[in-house]
Amino acid sequence: MEQGTHDTPGTSKGEKIHDVDLETGSPDLSDRVEAKSHADIQFSASFWITTGRPLVQWICTPVGFLTTIYGLNIVAWGGMLFLLMCNAAPAMCHTDCDSLDSPRRIWIEIDSQILNALFCVTGFGLAPWRIRDLYFWCFWRLGRSARSREIGLARLADIHSGWFLRPQERAYLTPTPRWKMHVVVWGNMLNTVFQVCLALCMWALDRFNRPSWTTGLLVCLACLVVGVAGVVTWLEKRRTKKARECG
Repeated sequence: MEQGTHDTPGTSKGEKIHDVDLETGSPDLSDRVEAKSHADIQFSASFWITTGRPLVQWICTPVGFLTTIYGLNIVAWGGMLFLLMCNAAPAMCHTDCDSLDSPRRIWIEIDSQILNALFCVTGFGLAPWRIRDLYFWCFWRLGRSARSREIGLARLADIHSGWFLRPQERAYLTPTPRWKMHVVVWGNMLNTVFQVCLALCMWALDRFNRPSWTTGLLVCLACLVVGVAGVVTWLEKRRTKKARECG
């Protein structure tokens, strides 16, 4: 007579799973679900402590609140401009989508002007500090004496001490390559230059005689250079932070 497990009438699927768990010694299904739920709760609590709470506290500060409003405006108006460019609202294509008098083209101009004004806040608002960095960069790279070049680099290193490390600053840390300072200084400065060019095109020319390629090209260039500078700064800051913690 063969020995094995046979299903008996009236035996439910849950009872069979429970019997298998008891025979094999594996944890019960309810225990696994409870353990997973406990792990999820611990992860949520740790995420709130390490990320959520500091973020909320930063947003409640004046700088954090204004930065949040600024970022939300860029996302909202930029998203609307993207949808208009993709013809996501056919009802606005009165007579023709490409007609200069259509609601679509009028709102594209309104969105473009608002985004240009938002970009001018950072492009023009940070210009004094960017010009200061360029001034010390000229001392560093174009100084006639070794002392003036050292002073220029030292001032830049002090200004960007949050991510730039000089060779003699920490013996156990790898110094920051100097080309990264070039990228950050010129990336920020070129962002202001491209923003000036964009503002001139948007304000000096109207939508009837402004070349369509100027707006897209200048916006892409301005975002590209400042994006590269921001990524370099962020990566180097993260590297130095990890190195300090390990040291």
